[in-house]
Amino acid sequence: MTAAPPNAPQGAAPLGSAPPGSAPLGSAPPGSAAPVAPAAAQVELLPALQDNYIFVLHNGVEAVVVDPAVGEPVVAWLRRQGLRLNALLHTHHHADHIGGAPALLAAWPEARVYAAAADRDRIPHQTDGVRHGKVFTLLGRQVRVLEVPGHTRAHVAYHLPAQAPGQREELFCGDTLFAGGCGRLFEGTAEQMHASLARLAALPEATRVWCAHEYTEGNLRWAAAEAPDDAAIADRLAAVRALRQAGTPTIPSTVAEERRTNLFVRARDGRELAALRESKNDWRG
Repeated sequence: MTAAPPNAPQGAAPLGSAPPGSAPLGSAPPGSAAPVAPAAAQVELLPALQDNYIFVLHNGVEAVVVDPAVGEPVVAWLRRQGLRLNALLHTHHHADHIGGAPALLAAWPEARVYAAAADRDRIPHQTDGVRHGKVFTLLGRQVRVLEVPGHTRAHVAYHLPAQAPGQREELFCGDTLFAGGCGRLFEGTAEQMHASLARLAALPEATRVWCAHEYTEGNLRWAAAEAPDDAAIADRLAAVRALRQAGTPTIPSTVAEERRTNLFVRARDGRELAALRESKNDWRG
């Protein structure tokens, strides 16, 4: 959980009233029915709380839920979509990333729970403690674990590489990499965060970045003030403002976009990142 900056966007609709472009929780698409056979896995974005996003990877039959901030509304949404919970993926221990696990596991007690083995004391219900480099398969998709400390001491991300023509690479990065920003350094160092962001930025540029909060407009407003002559940042901010005014999520981003317009990703070393993080923490623009 990263404390929302004073100017974080407030447009993300809470769970139960998703913005245009994302499926409203608690309602199935017209004419939908549980499919007979699994389809290719896809990602759904579910707004929750003030500015969280919960992600659901599903194939029309089974689902994997990433960072469930809340439980009961997600249980209801899965049931109305005719989906059975296969697994939970947790990126870190903050309550707005694991708080929904008990309700989901009460509904589907056979579901697997993947989380950092190093954080077993703070992330309960784990069936599979994971470390950097661990590879496993969910819904026919390979999942690679990346350790990305900085926001917390045991933060992990999950990378789903492309395995077939036309398949998108996916990255679920919790509160390490944000669209236009990065997480606050609650337990780690600037050097750790710099290394973690470099690890994520090294992924293929078309990788979709599913970060767990709608902070993009605030992040880019700060970046535009920090680098007023950067045309790429200014252009992205204008596009993001239009999305937010329409009530549309700015997530997912891409690795290419973050390399191009994210000042934290562009930082040359931990010292520069620390200065940027302090500036962002203090910014009240």
